Amino acid sequence: MFSSRRSTSASLPSQSFWGKFKKKDKESEFRERQAQMALARQRLLTLAYEDMETVRVLPNSFPELEAVARDWTKPPPDAIFGLRVPVEFASLHASRLVSGPYIYLTGEDSYQIAIMGVQGLRVEIVSDAPPPPDEPPPPPPPPVTEMPATFNLELVPGQHVVLETTVASADDVDMARMEDGTVVDGQFWGKLNIVHDGGNHTVDFTGTRIVNPDVPPDMLFDSRVMSKLTTAAKPSSVKCHLSILSPAQQYCDVILSVNPLWRLELTWPPAQPVNETKVKYFLRVHPGGALEHFESEMVTTSLYYEAVPDPAMVDPNDFIAPRNGYAMSFRDFVPHLMSVLDQLGMSMHARTNFINNNISAFSAHKNIAYRFLSPSKIAAAIDISVTSDPCVFTRLFLIFRGLSDDDVGLFAGAGEKEANSVNWREIVGWSENSKDTTQFRLLETSVFEVS
Repeated sequence: MFSSRRSTSASLPSQSFWGKFKKKDKESEFRERQAQMALARQRLLTLAYEDMETVRVLPNSFPELEAVARDWTKPPPDAIFGLRVPVEFASLHASRLVSGPYIYLTGEDSYQIAIMGVQGLRVEIVSDAPPPPDEPPPPPPPPVTEMPATFNLELVPGQHVVLETTVASADDVDMARMEDGTVVDGQFWGKLNIVHDGGNHTVDFTGTRIVNPDVPPDMLFDSRVMSKLTTAAKPSSVKCHLSILSPAQQYCDVILSVNPLWRLELTWPPAQPVNETKVKYFLRVHPGGALEHFESEMVTTSLYYEAVPDPAMVDPNDFIAPRNGYAMSFRDFVPHLMSVLDQLGMSMHARTNFINNNISAFSAHKNIAYRFLSPSKIAAAIDISVTSDPCVFTRLFLIFRGLSDDDVGLFAGAGEKEANSVNWREIVGWSENSKDTTQFRLLETSVFEVS
């Protein structure tokens, strides 16, 4: 019997011992390692505490998880501290074993069961500790003890010199901060008065000095700032226009009487004072609406006057509230007001003049709340009498104020939709006779912004 000493690999397993010594490609090993790292990075952890959340890499063990959670919340040593996982974020095996909405992590076993086969985990922190502190504020800027200054000086008429120097603070005081620590930034304005006294040359700052025994005499203020404060402190006034439409030329007296809590600030043409609360106009009116004022020898189409109420009686929240007013955005308010004025019988020309005269005040606000006063309330503040009988009075008194976006929510049931359904003719006492050209008619439009 013959036998051959040759052998084949057919009877050997495909993965033999010698295959382990096969040289691998370094590039393929690197790609495999990168793929494994990419898969590992997909296991993320979402930590949630009250209404705050953060994302971290999912730890491999429960002690590491607890350390990460404590490092984020930094609870006091005696605070209650626990970790739980909503069942919808835990592994399928773990969610089947509980009937409640959470799996509470109490150790390594519960943690490993919860993360078995999941690519991400949400862990909620249960604690009575305060929320995690915010990021620390950036360090304050260094103090400013010196700053450059440029002065334009006129030595003699027509001869100017530019002086560039450095202004230094006394006692190294930070010139970029006010006394209360507020940081100021920008350009500073002042006035320099250079005094020549022999060989001594001194520079004094000149501003607005306050006359008050309680204020030190060397205390100075910028005059421009004082003028702005004076303007801001000026009380709001009611601006009124009075037109008279007569069927024929005739003479008449118009008497304005104000409540003692009101004060007439301005009349044009100038009215004749009767007493502290009453003024009078002597006019000749024409059918076309022209008014001849004899004292000033002027011809105009309307009388203008302003009245200021006692500031103590003006409460914006009481004058215009959801119970008596309506609110809407500025863009909706102007077309809405045009429609209301049309309902009240004003002509296109009169409506346009009314809007144009007040559009600047309206546009200063993003949202506007308004109302029209009844004739009795208007007469209680400013009463009008005319020496012509009969006379048809139409008095439109608009009160409005600006609203923030938060305040608009208070007018949830008093918006544009509700304002469109109001019978404004009934509120202002409008009469069909105001359109009768055979009647002696008087039209007054007043606007009052409360703030």
